[in-house]
Amino acid sequence: MSSPHNKTDATYSVADLSATHRDLLWVLSQTGPSESGPLHHALADYYPDGIDRTQVWDTLEGLIEHDYVTKQNHQTTEYRLTESARCELSARQAWQAGTHNSERGHE
Repeated sequence: MSSPHNKTDATYSVADLSATHRDLLWVLSQTGPSESGPLHHALADYYPDGIDRTQVWDTLEGLIEHDYVTKQNHQTTEYRLTESARCELSARQAWQAGTHNSERGHE
């Protein structure tokens, strides 16, 4: 799948992520740096059937692997969006608003 930013196949875009990954990125973009507990609660409140803590941790680890989130361990573990994630979310919001730059062809 090609991305709107002409990335290589080894690099992902937000469009390649699952809805849970995108939702977690969105929550982090709204809350700022956070521990996993508040992130879990935000997603559990959003999903009608809730979400398991383990799924939130697994999702966070996946986002770390894709370089969308960093994990900082101090007295607690804090998760933060990377600049790459901020750019991808901004591009997604533009796409959703219909103001994106249409570089992509039909897939």
